[in-house]
Amino acid sequence: MSARVHVVTDSTAGLSAHEVLRLPLTVVPLQVVIGGISYDDGATSADAVAEALKTFTPVSTSRPAPQSFADTYAACAADGAEAIVSIHLSGDMSGTFEAAMIGAKESPIPVRVVDSRSLGMGLGFPVLAAAAAAAAGADQAGVEAAARARMSAVSSYFYVDTLEYLRRGGRIGAAQALFGTALAVKPLLTISGGRIVPLEKVRTSSRAIARLADIAVQRAGDGPVQLAVHHLANLDKAQTLADGLADRLPQADEIVLREVGAVIGAHVGPGLLAVVVAPH
Repeated sequence: MSARVHVVTDSTAGLSAHEVLRLPLTVVPLQVVIGGISYDDGATSADAVAEALKTFTPVSTSRPAPQSFADTYAACAADGAEAIVSIHLSGDMSGTFEAAMIGAKESPIPVRVVDSRSLGMGLGFPVLAAAAAAAAGADQAGVEAAARARMSAVSSYFYVDTLEYLRRGGRIGAAQALFGTALAVKPLLTISGGRIVPLEKVRTSSRAIARLADIAVQRAGDGPVQLAVHHLANLDKAQTLADGLADRLPQADEIVLREVGAVIGAHVGPGLLAVVVAPH
């Protein structure tokens, strides 16, 4: 029997095809435009975005159209869903949440639209918790509560080689960008209140990565915890970071190691390393 409640999210959650297929879950893609050609997020690789950024090929992104959400909600209803919980990346970073709110007005079944105030597995972990609750038979309120419980536990920390890409995309201001250029320091950032904000300044990339691990271990605490390591065109260092966290946090669930999608990659640039920490 299919779940009565269906979960909808967007492609910035970075979920695997296996995760989507095994749960009552649908992903609506954002779009990335590379050299004037538009692709659905996931239809082109993040490596292609990284290469375009390195060669100064114009790269931009756009939210899904509200009609895309309206069509998705109608399809869920046609498949037997009685209600929907639609969970998306921070409304302060994208118009996706707003588009989902507009699309929900046309839905034939009730839709609760939730702003995760995050992205990547900071969005993905709450989405998976919500979809698991839906699969277990929870009602709409219960599915939303499962998402919000994981949202309240999630923290995201990341390192970028340069803040220039975030500045270009308007995800941080010019004053914040200076944080990462003065004296050639390497910036560590976090997501607070749905926005990307500076966290610490570190002198070298190796020290930044070590500090990223220390912060994640401190945030994880001593109990069970979900962890994800993200990267963009930086697999070797991401694997080293994930292996180190696994050694220091044996109580953690399997650590998700995943390259970010094209849309996130367009804004952070090559070299990204991120850790998402979600204690149970």
